[in-house]
Amino acid sequence: MNRKQASRRRFLIGAPAVAAGLAAGVIGVPPTASGQSPDAVPPERSSKSRNSYGERSRFESYSQRRLAGHQTRDYGFRNPMQDQLGIITPVPLHYILDHDRSLEGLPNDPPDIDPTTHRLLIHGMVDRPLMLSLDDLKRFPSVTRIHFLECNANSRPTSQSGDVRRSAAATAQDTHGLTSCSYWTGVPLPVLLEKVGASKSATWIMAEGAEVPKHFKSVPMEKVMDDCLVVYGQNGEAVRPEQGYPMRLLVPGYEGINSVKWLRRIKVVDEPYMGRAESTEYPSLRPDGKARWFQFEIGPKSVITRPSGGQQLAGPGFYEISGLAWAGGGKVRRVEVSTDGGKTWKDAQLQDPVASKAHTRFVLPWEWNGEEATLLSRCTDERNTVQPTKDEISKIYNVDDNYYKTTNVGMGHFNAIQPWKISSGGSVTNALFT
Repeated sequence: MNRKQASRRRFLIGAPAVAAGLAAGVIGVPPTASGQSPDAVPPERSSKSRNSYGERSRFESYSQRRLAGHQTRDYGFRNPMQDQLGIITPVPLHYILDHDRSLEGLPNDPPDIDPTTHRLLIHGMVDRPLMLSLDDLKRFPSVTRIHFLECNANSRPTSQSGDVRRSAAATAQDTHGLTSCSYWTGVPLPVLLEKVGASKSATWIMAEGAEVPKHFKSVPMEKVMDDCLVVYGQNGEAVRPEQGYPMRLLVPGYEGINSVKWLRRIKVVDEPYMGRAESTEYPSLRPDGKARWFQFEIGPKSVITRPSGGQQLAGPGFYEISGLAWAGGGKVRRVEVSTDGGKTWKDAQLQDPVASKAHTRFVLPWEWNGEEATLLSRCTDERNTVQPTKDEISKIYNVDDNYYKTTNVGMGHFNAIQPWKISSGGSVTNALFT
């Protein structure tokens, strides 16, 4: 190879890097969820064997984290959805909320369950009570479906001291991180109920977990027979301990507390059990002193994840607005995006797959002119239910902004449209209450 050819070869090899650098200068590189600068020195490469369980690149550093200021009260781990690609949440980043907590309010370690000794009992109003091992369960016909899980407290504002969800500094992870979406593999619960001969007069089931408090939840039979699953797989591998290993109940589209982890017992009954979760913890309190019990289904919701809180635009030019939408009532039918604070709206493109009761990725091309802008998204589900604004929710509950500022809000199912404000300098902040 002569000198001219060698020089040309070096140029061609270096061209992609140059192009990438130019692109970064145009569209900007937002900081990671942990706040690490793209120029920070990455950790050293792991010496782990290639034959062991894989790790992501040492240059990727996003992770779950607790909500700042609430290590004792807000005990959940939140999905860094602003860094997520597509609609499937990697299992290690799936949000975590447990009902087995220490005296300090922190979650205990998940139970260490031996799958060879664990059993699922199905009994109650049945002709043939059944005790199933994990191997027994895997002998039944299985399905794999995409579904989201979400805590009913996700997105709701609170006035607790130090909570960043109300502040301008809130990220998408802070405001909406108690939801995740996975491929779930397991057995349709109706198949198991047919096997045990469930009574036609039964109207509910009670599902119980194997953790120390034995968390249990009542689920109406109509929902059970529609789409409930007993799952043992998540995203192509066994369900992990913090997600209910070796098996859990999955109740698609309902608030996450219904999807009982470490499932050990299903009792077929003719009325709800009215345990602590149903009688005291999860009724939705209203400002007028009344409460709504058995508010199961998650309403239509969406959030723009790029650009979103904590990110930085490098300057005027082309950007792709991207986010996630979901609905407990079925498929997402439409997502609209506004770049002028809600004065005008444009239909975003819904990327495939669009599955029922699953996160759906939406995108919209946008040319930013460098002036202040407020980005919004609103979701419409297949029932034509439209995601409300904060003001519309406030009108239903007869409250004003002062209520959110002075009250430890216990309002579940808060699915208000989330605004992100972009300054002329390109910084992106939470504008829901600021």
